[in-house]
Formats: sequence, structure tokens, C-alpha cells
Amino acid sequence: MSTKKLPRLVIFGDPKKGDFGKAIEEFNSFAKGKADIVASCGIDECTIDILRDGDFAVVFGGDGTIISAARQLSQMSIPVIGVNLGKLGFLAEFSVSELKQYFDDIIAGKTRTEKRMMLSCEVFSESKSKFSSSAINEICITSGEPFGMIELKMSVDGQPLAGCASDGLIISTPTGSTAYNLSAGGPILSSNMEGMVITPICPHSLSFRPIVIKAESLVEVVGLRVNKGTTVSVDGQVSTGLSLGDIVRVKRDKGEFLIVNNPLRTQWDTLATKLSWAEKPKYKNE
Repeated sequence: MSTKKLPRLVIFGDPKKGDFGKAIEEFNSFAKGKADIVASCGIDECTIDILRDGDFAVVFGGDGTIISAARQLSQMSIPVIGVNLGKLGFLAEFSVSELKQYFDDIIAGKTRTEKRMMLSCEVFSESKSKFSSSAINEICITSGEPFGMIELKMSVDGQPLAGCASDGLIISTPTGSTAYNLSAGGPILSSNMEGMVITPICPHSLSFRPIVIKAESLVEVVGLRVNKGTTVSVDGQVSTGLSLGDIVRVKRDKGEFLIVNNPLRTQWDTLATKLSWAEKPKYKNE
């Protein structure tokens, strides 16, 4: 007599942080007999060998936690189920109760798993690679101390694009279009489309507007004038310094970020509820 194979779960989260421990314990109790929890670990503790055994990753935390986990999970194409214990929760789509409600549908493949494109960033100094990382949201070049304006030269697919005197530059994925890119005045892209957004940060120009380019483009940025503290930051989590003449090379990453969507909401619902997007004026008689 054959027994039904249980889905294998990898749990991400810090049980010592806030309400995380209580939420993880509640889910673990619920999952008994429904799933096989192969590992429960912090973001930096789950190795590729551990992840290889997982069918799904359940990440407890906010968007930052999910972004950290996703850079590892994308290498193994493991879908992420995000449980929001943070502040905003764009990527962490489920509450604990919603996850329990839709768990059977998720493991049966009845809910939508969305593929999100990622970016690859590599920084070269004197023709030698000194830094590389994948990005879920964006690659950002910031001016840094002593906070004078910096000057960058950009090209796309080998063709000169523009020079940019500004406080920095953001190269964003569609997922990241609602993050730093949005705050800097960039456009909102549908999360499941493929493309990059290039958005200057406070440019010294009235006419430098953000642009959207194809996903397969190769973007190169060279520092013509930089500060001592000028930095290349990936998803606001890993970074390296940018020196004069260094080249930042950005292209589509080979990996893909897979995220399980909550059937209760769409990306537009999330924009409306989280950021009050397209909210109508509040009239006096309402």
C-alpha cells in the first residue's frame, strides 16, 4: 500500500525576533501530517544542499526577509510563500491565517505561482571583477560622503545613453518598481512583465526622465566623478564602494524569483491598500 508523499517545506525566519517564533510555532503545529518540514533556519543558515530538498519555502517576515531569502532560493527555483510579519508586505502576501486557509490549494498547485525577473550586478575595477550579486528589487548607486553631486556615464547595449550629474542612479526590476524607484519618481511596472527601469536620483536636469528598457539589455555605468563614500547597493542589503573609473555592469540574471500569489488579492489591490494608489479625493459630503 503506497503512502501519499508530503510536500517538503523549508522554513525561513528568526524565532527570537518579535512575533516570529509564535507564528512559526503555530504554522508548524498546523503543518503536522500535511507537510514534511525538512529545515527551519535563518536566512544565512540555509545552504544550497538544504534548499535542494525543498518543494516550497515558507518565509516569515517582511519584504526584506523575503528578498534576502530569494537570492538563494532563485538558484534552486523554489517557490516562496511569504508570510507578512513586517510593516508593508508587498512580497509577503499571506497572513498566517490566510496561509492555513489556502495551504491545501497551494501544495496542490491550484494557486498561481508568479515568475519575477531578477538582475545581475557586477562591478569591475581596472578590468578585474571586485563584486557581484543578484538583485530582486534594484541596483542603486548612491553619492555617499561627503555627499557632493556625482557624475555617471551610462550606455545600453554598447550605445551611449546619457551622462548623469545627480545624487545617484537606480536600475530596477518590475518587482522593485514599487520600491526605491517609485520614491524617486520612477514608473510602476506590472510585476510579471520583463524590463528594466533606469531612474536618476535628483538629477541636475529638468529633462532627465526615467526610462524603461528591454529585459535583455546590458547596462554599463562608469563613475566619472564620485565621492569617497559612493556606493553600489543591491536591494539595500549588500554593497561595495565605487571608485573613479569603475564599471558597473547590469544585466538580466539567469535565475528567477518564484512567488506564490495570494488568491485574495491582485497586485493592483496591493498597490491600492498598501500605498493608497489611485485613491479618489475625499469630498466634503463623504
